[in-house]
Amino acid sequence: MNAPATTVAAQRRVLCRRLGYEFADADLLLRALTHRSAAADNNERLEFLGDGVLNFVIAAALFRRCPEASEGDLSRLRAVLVRGRTLAELALELELGALLILGPGEQRNGSSRRESILADTVEALLGAIYVEAGFDRVQGVILNLFDERLNHLPAPDEAKDAKTRLQEWLQARGRKLPQYELVERSGAKHAEQFVAVCQLADENIRCDGEGTSRRKAEQAAARRMLERLNGDST
Repeated sequence: MNAPATTVAAQRRVLCRRLGYEFADADLLLRALTHRSAAADNNERLEFLGDGVLNFVIAAALFRRCPEASEGDLSRLRAVLVRGRTLAELALELELGALLILGPGEQRNGSSRRESILADTVEALLGAIYVEAGFDRVQGVILNLFDERLNHLPAPDEAKDAKTRLQEWLQARGRKLPQYELVERSGAKHAEQFVAVCQLADENIRCDGEGTSRRKAEQAAARRMLERLNGDST
């Protein structure tokens, strides 16, 4: 059952307060919250724009804050901050799930809790702010949203993705690199799920991982492999 209009309006006002930005164009906010499963006039273009703005603002912030960091370290830190998991965490902090406008199928599937959809909507909101108010305004919103995370950055080594960390773990011990295989691909085109397996080349150990893309599934498999190897070595 859909929430009453008064409740939705109140939730949107709360969202704007949490963002630190009040939309003058209510239709623009509505579009930013609309998934492609619900309408042709959806948030995909705004998501594309927000992704670009977010990446630049975070890159510039890291460049200023980390004057000694190498290009590789800056890239890894940015990847941690703008990855889907981090954006989904922000969406939960904003209580965005209840405001998503989804098609009937996505509603039944519980997609308001899906990490990829939550992350995409955060980017769409940032794109909408840029469209309405310009770069300086959206930069302020982004820096405010990421303030805590920018003030508590992980060490560069901790920011490396799981496949890189697994590779370095194995190389440090003179072992062969792992192999990855996509073993399953399912779901509708707009909501595909992938399962990949990480196999050690010199030992019969396999770990699988799931994700909304092949890359994410492989990263999840590598993460599980690292956890297993580190557990076995303690």
